[in-house]
Amino acid sequence: MPRQTEPSANNALRDILRRMLPGCEIHSETSRILRDYPGKRPDVLITASDRAPIVIEAEYEPAAQVEDDAAARLAQPISGQSRRVEAAIALKYPDEIADAYDLHAAISNARLSYSVLYADGARFPASGWLHGNPADIADLTRLVSIPQREVDAAAQTLEFGIGRAAGVMRDMTETAPVPLADIAQLLGMENGPQTHRMACAIIANALIFQDRIADLHPGVKRAQLTCATADPQRETLAAWREILDVNYYPVFIIGIDILNNMGSYHAAQILRLLAHTASEVNAAGAANSRDLVGLIFQRLISDRKYLATFYTLPASAALLARLAVAKLKGVNWADPRAIGRLRAADFACGTGTLLAAVYDQFASRHERAGGDAGNLHIAMMEDALYGCDVMPSAVHITGATLSGMQPRIGYSNSRLYTLAYGRQDDGDVKIGSLELLRSGAAMTLFNTSDPAMRTGSVGEETAAQIVADIPDGSFDIVIMNPPFTSNTKHRDADGNVLNAAFAAFGASIEDQDDMAARLIRLARGSYYHGHAGLGSAFASIAHKKVKPGGVIAFVLPLTAVNGSSWAKFRELIATEYTDVTVVSIAANDTDMSFSSDTGIAECLIIARKLESDEKPSMRARFVSAARRPFDLAQAHILTNGVLAVDSARTLEGGPFGGVIAHAGDDRAAEILDAPTDGYRTGWGAARIHDASVAQTAYSLSNGSLQLPGTHRALDLPMALLGEIGRRGLDSQMFISEAHNGPFTKTPPMPNATYPALWNHNARNETRIVCEPDSQLMVRIGMEGRVGQVWDTASHCHINREFTFGSQALAVAFTERVSAGGTAWPNVIFNDARFDYAFAVWGNSTLGLLMHWWRSTRQQSSKAAITIRSAETLPTLDLRALTDAQLAAARDIFDDFRDRELQPAYIADADPNRALLDRRVVCDMLGFDQSVYAAVRGLAAKWCAEPSVHGGKPRPKGVKFEV
Repeated sequence: MPRQTEPSANNALRDILRRMLPGCEIHSETSRILRDYPGKRPDVLITASDRAPIVIEAEYEPAAQVEDDAAARLAQPISGQSRRVEAAIALKYPDEIADAYDLHAAISNARLSYSVLYADGARFPASGWLHGNPADIADLTRLVSIPQREVDAAAQTLEFGIGRAAGVMRDMTETAPVPLADIAQLLGMENGPQTHRMACAIIANALIFQDRIADLHPGVKRAQLTCATADPQRETLAAWREILDVNYYPVFIIGIDILNNMGSYHAAQILRLLAHTASEVNAAGAANSRDLVGLIFQRLISDRKYLATFYTLPASAALLARLAVAKLKGVNWADPRAIGRLRAADFACGTGTLLAAVYDQFASRHERAGGDAGNLHIAMMEDALYGCDVMPSAVHITGATLSGMQPRIGYSNSRLYTLAYGRQDDGDVKIGSLELLRSGAAMTLFNTSDPAMRTGSVGEETAAQIVADIPDGSFDIVIMNPPFTSNTKHRDADGNVLNAAFAAFGASIEDQDDMAARLIRLARGSYYHGHAGLGSAFASIAHKKVKPGGVIAFVLPLTAVNGSSWAKFRELIATEYTDVTVVSIAANDTDMSFSSDTGIAECLIIARKLESDEKPSMRARFVSAARRPFDLAQAHILTNGVLAVDSARTLEGGPFGGVIAHAGDDRAAEILDAPTDGYRTGWGAARIHDASVAQTAYSLSNGSLQLPGTHRALDLPMALLGEIGRRGLDSQMFISEAHNGPFTKTPPMPNATYPALWNHNARNETRIVCEPDSQLMVRIGMEGRVGQVWDTASHCHINREFTFGSQALAVAFTERVSAGGTAWPNVIFNDARFDYAFAVWGNSTLGLLMHWWRSTRQQSSKAAITIRSAETLPTLDLRALTDAQLAAARDIFDDFRDRELQPAYIADADPNRALLDRRVVCDMLGFDQSVYAAVRGLAAKWCAEPSVHGGKPRPKGVKFEV
C-alpha cells in the first residue's frame, strides 16, 4: 500500500478534532483562508465566534520545517474575521502512521509531538516537545485560543472606565448622599470609594453582558444604543428587564436595583461612560474571558485585608479543578444526564472562578467523549453548581461568569446565594457560609429588594429551602479558596480591629466579638482551629457537605501541610480520605502562591472521601511544581504530567529524588509519595525543589543518616527536642499584663539583673555566642511572680523566625542565663553540657536541615516555628552522647565562640560553616571524611532550595567550600 500523504493525515486529524470541538469550525488543506495570502493553505484551521483562530501545521517526523511553517502563520488575518492568528501549533506525526491503512485510528492512538508558538514570540514549552494524543490537542486548542494579552488590555480598559464612573458617584457624596447610602445598604457595605467602584463594576459587567446577549437574541438592544438616548437610565432598565424574560437574573438584577436607586442625571453620566468602556472591552475581543470582570472585582476590594478573598488565578483554578474532577469515579462523560446529576459547590465562591473551572472540566470531558457542552448548561445552572458568598456583588460576578459559559442558553433558576453576614435587624449576628458548620442551620439570605437577586432564581426562596438545597453529604465536589484570616484577637494598628476575620464592612468591636463567639459555638466538634484561621472552618464545612466517594479541593496556605495549628485538619485528610494530592510551588515571591496578591506560599489539597468499604491509605502524593503556571496551557500540561505518574518514589525510599514531570525539556514538577500519618508534626514533603533533600531530612529525623550519593544508611541517635529539654515561655508571659507578666522590657544595660535576648539583629547574630539585646525590669507588685517566670531563662535560645537569607544562627547561646523573647525563646536542659552540644549541632548543616524540615516555609526565605512546635523539632539525642562526645562538643563550641558565620543561605560556601560541619561530623559524631564530604554536598543541595535562598542572589565570587 502506498504511503499516506501529509494532506491525508491532516484531513483525518480534522475529522477527529471535529468530534471533540463541536462549537468550532475546522478546515484542512483549504486555500483562500488567509486573507493576505490566499494562495497559502494552513494544514488545519480552527475557528469559533468567540475565540481567536488557531492554526495547526503538521509534518511527518523529523518535521524539520514544521515550526517555521507554524511561525509563518502567526499574526495572519483570517478571511471574513477581524481576529488574527495569535497562536499556532507545530505538530509532528510519527513516521510510521504513513503506512497505516486506517489513518483515523492510527492518529487517534498515536503519540503526537507538538509545541505552541505565540505571536509575541514565545514558545511553549521553552525547549523540547510536548507529547499527547488528539484529545490533548483539542484541549490545548481551547486553552490557547484566548490570548492573554487581549485579556490584560481589556482589564486595564475596564478598570480605567470603572474608575471614571466611580468618580461620578464620588461627586454624588455632596449632591445626592441618600442614593449612595441606599446603594451601600443594597450591597451590604459601607458607603465609600470601595462601594462606588463595586457598584460601577456591576453595571459595567451587565453592559458587557448586554452586548453579548444582543448578538444572540433578536430584539435586545446593544448598550451603546440604550445609553446614547436622551434617557439612558430608562432605556437601559427596559433592555435589562427584557433580558430577564430570558433569565440571566444573577447578572442583571443587582444592576437594576443599583440603577433604580440613582437619579436620572447621575445614572446617565455613569451609563454613558461605562457603555463606552463595555464597547472597548468587547471590541478588544476579550469579553469571552469569564475571569475578566472577576479580576477587576478583586482589584476593587479594599476589605481583602479582613475578608482575605484573594483572587484564584485562572490557571490555578484550572489546575485545581482538573485534578479534582479526575478523582471522580464512575462518571459517564458521554451522558449529559449523568453529568447533570453531579453536584459541585463553593461556599466562598467570590467571583466564581473555581465553579467556572469545574464547569469547564465537565464540559471539556463531555466534548472529548463526543458530546456538545451546550447540552449541559441548563443542568449546570439550575441544579449542578452551588455558590455562596457574603457579598452580593460577588454573587453577581459568579452568576455572570457561569452564565457566560453558554450565553445563548437561558435557564429558570440557579443555586447562587448571598448569605447574611454581620449584625441583623433582629439584633443577632450571622457569619455567612460559616453558619453551615451547624447541620440543618437556617441560612438567612441577604436582605435585598428582590428574592431573585438573592439567589439568581425567579421564584421566592426561603431559608428552609436553602437548608434543603445544601444537605450534609450531598456533593460530589466541594472546591474552595476560602478566607485565610485568623480571628485570633488582637488590636490592629489601623483601627478598631480586634477580630480581623470579622472586621469587614465596618463591623464594630462588639459585632466582631459577637461574630467570633458565634463561630466558636458553631465550630465545636469540628476541625476548626483559631490560629489556623477561617480556612480550617471552611474545610470542616467541606467535609460535612461532600458525600462518600466525593472530592474536596482547596487552595490553602502552606501552613495547612506543616503548621501546628492545622494538625486536626491533616488528621482529617489522613484518616477520612484517600487518593490525596498536595501541590505546592518550589519558587519564591508571587510565584509561590496560587492566588493573586497573597504574598505567601500556598498549596492545593485534593482528596477523595472514603466510602464505607474503603480504608485510608495514610499516604499522599506531593507535587512540587517548578513554577506557578502562568496560563491555562501550562496548567493543562502540568496536570497531564501529574496524572500520568503511575508510581512515584517514596519519601522513605532513600535520597534518590522523586519522579520528574516534564513540559518538553523543562522540569515542570517533582513528585514524591509520602506518608501522612505524621499529621501532628506536619508533612514536610511540600515546596521541595530537590526531593533528595526531603528524603535525607525525613530519614535523619527518624534516626538514619542517608546522604545523597553515599548509598548507605548510618545510625544517628535522634529525638524530639521536647524529649531532651524543655521549651521556654512565650515572650508575652514575661511582659504582658494580660498574662500577669512580671516584667517590662527596656534597652540593655551592663550587668542587668534580668537580661534578655529578644529581637533579631542579623549584624549582631553572626557568632554562636550572642549578647542580650534587652533587659527586664520588675513591675511594682509583681515581685512574687518573678522567680516562677525567671526559672525558665537559659543559655540556649532557638530561632523562632529564621530568615535564611540574612541570618546565620538557628541556635544562639548567651553567656549569662537570659530570658527568651519574641525571636529567641528559651531551650532549657538539665545537663549544662547539652547547651554546648545543642549549640554546635543546631548551627551545623544537619541542624539547619532539621530546623528547615520542621518549619512552615510559608515565606520566601523564612522558616517559622511556634514555641509549641519547637518541642517536635528533631534534634541529635544529646542523652545518647558519650562523655567524650560531649567534651568534644564543648571544645568545638569554644573554638567557634568568636568565629563569624555567614547567612545560612550560603552555608555551602561559608568556610567557617564547613569547618563546623567537619568538627561536628568527624570529631563529635565520629564519622569519617567521606561522610563529611557528603554533608557538604547536602549543604549545596539545601542552599539551592527556593525556600532557603528566597530568590536572593549569591554574592559574587562565593564558591562551594569543602
